[in-house]
Amino acid sequence: MAGRFQIKCINKPNRDSSVEHITHVGGFGTSQWKLTVEDVIARIERTGPDHEDFFVKVGQSEANVIVVSPVGRRKHIRTTRDLTVRDNLLSLPECP
Repeated sequence: MAGRFQIKCINKPNRDSSVEHITHVGGFGTSQWKLTVEDVIARIERTGPDHEDFFVKVGQSEANVIVVSPVGRRKHIRTTRDLTVRDNLLSLPECP
């Protein structure tokens, strides 16, 4: 299912925690989907025709989702810098 997908919702174990990480992201439109962050990372890191891109829409702008690999820490996702000061992923509503 190669393509480009808009993330429209997230899940965290405790929504208000600043230290807990996002566990799932999802989207909807013609169909509803929900993936673990690990699945999203694997899909972004694929090469060739199976590579997939994800983004968050902020107003009329799109912020691409990238994989971050800090030394000594687990990989996670974040958006590229854009004009907003809010965290693009954390500002999304909870996934059902």
